[in-house]
Amino acid sequence: MQHTVLVVDDDPHIRQLLVFALGKAGLAAREAEDGEAALAAIAEVQPDLVILDINMPRLNGLDVCRKIRAQGDLPILFLSSRDDEIDRVLGIELGGDDYVVKPFSPREVTARVQAILRRASASAKAPEDRPQLAQGRLKLDPDSWTATWNGADVSLTVTEFSILKALMAAPSKVFSRDQIIDRLHGPGFAITDRTIDSHVRNLRGKFAALGGQDVIETRPGVGYRLGPCLGEPA
Repeated sequence: MQHTVLVVDDDPHIRQLLVFALGKAGLAAREAEDGEAALAAIAEVQPDLVILDINMPRLNGLDVCRKIRAQGDLPILFLSSRDDEIDRVLGIELGGDDYVVKPFSPREVTARVQAILRRASASAKAPEDRPQLAQGRLKLDPDSWTATWNGADVSLTVTEFSILKALMAAPSKVFSRDQIIDRLHGPGFAITDRTIDSHVRNLRGKFAALGGQDVIETRPGVGYRLGPCLGEPA
């Protein structure tokens, strides 16, 4: 099945460049010139992923992301300027799955889009090959792409789910940030440590809201590992 990607940027040249690159990769691409048009297009087209510029008139990318996350877990790849690190980190903390810095290579954007879509499509594998993962009160079902804490559903983005799945698949292992990046994208992707830290902070916040303060442990100077997932003491 062909995936549909919505490209949202106020620069028509960037939109055309990405639409062409995505089309060459076998993806269907639609365009939106600002945030308001993006929300209308999402409702109409129901894309599989949104490429979202942060700095746009009328409704910026961060505000669009907030509205998307209030409705569901549609994957988001942010585009940002080189000097907007604060916005990039905030975008990840709001629920973005990845980001690319302008000026960018269309090939890199396409590769990152395909990596996110592959992770989102991983649930198509046979259930018998994808047993549930469990630790304490935490359960992860890779087949249905769902996470629960003490029986309550926890809404995770594609990237958050993938990080948690990597940690749960090897619960005694301490993963460095580079190892987590390799699990998400494969070797060679340039992502800062702060991006991984932001995703982990998101995960902690979502589970802490349900009483799960011990889902992910930090090993200073090394990385992250799965915690005991026992939650608040009775």
